[in-house]
Amino acid sequence: MKIVIINYGAGNIQSIKFAIKRLGYEAILSHDIEEITSADKVIFPGVGEASSAMSKLRVSGLDKLIPNLKQPVLGICLGMQLMCHSSEEGDTKGLGIFDVDVIKFTNEVKVPQIGWNQIANLKSELFKNIEEKEHIYLVHSFYAPLCKETIAESEYGLKYSAALAKNNFYGTQFHPEKSSGVGEAILKNFLES
Repeated sequence: MKIVIINYGAGNIQSIKFAIKRLGYEAILSHDIEEITSADKVIFPGVGEASSAMSKLRVSGLDKLIPNLKQPVLGICLGMQLMCHSSEEGDTKGLGIFDVDVIKFTNEVKVPQIGWNQIANLKSELFKNIEEKEHIYLVHSFYAPLCKETIAESEYGLKYSAALAKNNFYGTQFHPEKSSGVGEAILKNFLES
């Protein structure tokens, strides 16, 4: 199986690569359009600020490629947010895969949310054999509200989308590669689905 982690200069790519290796697979880091298009599974990571990450995608043409991929694609953290319609962070137009706008947490909660939180209302193969209320690791100041594409939710002052799915696209607000055994099981489900 050919697994490609999109390397566009805004990702937590090494920790994802190591997590995949622990599962017995090898992943390629690449920004090459042919390489990504020929992958069996694509992982779209993201750490940083939305508008500058989106600029990097536009420069490399990946903004046009990613929404048209036909194989399973997993967006992680900022990767998931960039797959949404837009983000309030930097007033950024996203890739428009998920029909939801990313917004900032209110001042009623400490921002960013950093640390472990529970996931609930799990509705996807991505969470096969994962128990309700398992803990996952998050670092974020912006969130996707609950919507028709929500496949898991978490709560931080309000309920929000911990994961999204539409057709061959999946996104997790949390970092599966940093979420211990639960996160590795979710990555394994994505790779083996």
